[in-house]
Amino acid sequence: MNLSNLSVGLSTYLLVGAMLFSIGLYGVFAKRNIIAILMSIELMLNAVNINFVAFNRFVWNQKSGTNYILTGHVAALFVIVVAAAEVAVGLALVITIYRNRQSTNVDEFNWLKW
Repeated sequence: MNLSNLSVGLSTYLLVGAMLFSIGLYGVFAKRNIIAILMSIELMLNAVNINFVAFNRFVWNQKSGTNYILTGHVAALFVIVVAAAEVAVGLALVITIYRNRQSTNVDEFNWLKW
């Protein structure tokens, strides 16, 4: 079996990204633990990163005639930086909420109710 002729197209990358995003979206809506919700958001951000890099791989630069532009990679890098900041702030909030409520269950938070 010759694997050198095997080519993966843009649709394959987009399908993987859509599946990861869907799993993350399900996790955000179905889970009740804050840590699980944060992990699902991170999964969704990684799915977006896959799409950024995949689009960057298959884009063609009209001016130079090459496909060596790094727009998708730079966008993915910014998403990773924002995700790291989100995790730091999110975990600090989770620790503070756990200290006050002794729970990380989302259903038990009623601070904004009248």
